[in-house]
Amino acid sequence: MTPPNLLDTLRERPLLCDGAMGTQLQLRGLAPGGCGERWNLENSGLVEDVHRKYVESGCELITTNTFGGTRIALNRHGLGAQAGEFNRAAAGIARRAAGAKRWVLGDIGPIGELLEPYGELTEAAASAAFEEQATALLAGGADAILIETMSDVGEASIAVRAARAAGAEIVLATFAFQRGGDAFRTMMGTSVKECIEAIVAAGADVVGANCGTSLSLADYQELARELVSHAGSRPVMLQPNAGSPILVDGRAVYQETPEQLADAVSEFLRAGIRIIGGCCGTTPAHLAAMAGRLIPR
Repeated sequence: MTPPNLLDTLRERPLLCDGAMGTQLQLRGLAPGGCGERWNLENSGLVEDVHRKYVESGCELITTNTFGGTRIALNRHGLGAQAGEFNRAAAGIARRAAGAKRWVLGDIGPIGELLEPYGELTEAAASAAFEEQATALLAGGADAILIETMSDVGEASIAVRAARAAGAEIVLATFAFQRGGDAFRTMMGTSVKECIEAIVAAGADVVGANCGTSLSLADYQELARELVSHAGSRPVMLQPNAGSPILVDGRAVYQETPEQLADAVSEFLRAGIRIIGGCCGTTPAHLAAMAGRLIPR
């Protein structure tokens, strides 16, 4: 048994995605800067525990533990040869936790290198890495591919097309925006309108934003309205951080409470957001509070 079609459901009602994975794994012993994808094989029970906590909180979209799972990104840990294995295992872990009524999103993050001509990464190499990862995620049981935290509109477009080439029937794509003066732009200086137009042209079904460490909840509400204004008929996804982090004993601490994020849900819905979740610093407690405002009881 599989969940109903995601896009059909989004036309009926908004959905709740899950929250942060990296900070949750760090609470379970992952060293900062360590390879979280490796845990899909070596500590799969702890990864599944994170997923299950989000399921128990009311989350309907469960994201695989594969943010840095391209072969190129894993090469920085000397693990590129295991890219397919890590991604297939991650999708299987998420599938077990999600069950038959929730959706598994195969997570793909930035490669972490600049594309030519600004860097040495070629379009062909990036496309191959993204397609390999997406293929493994789909083989492991992912229902859709989520391309997230993108700053380079070119890289995001390559990833969307690669996910389609891998056989993904549904592709979601989100960018990380910062406020620059009176406008939201990616780290590469690209506007919201330019980002959305590019990934829609590349074939994304759902568009949006996540992360953005300097953004307040008021900023996210404004960004939500701008995203929706440029998305046309595409559903929009928004995953804010739990505020801007501060360093405490060398660790990033996020200060927004579950109640504060829950209070923002009604504004996100009013703006037209169809998928709401959390990003850096959010916990199952944050998502449970948000579920109370989003999911009919």
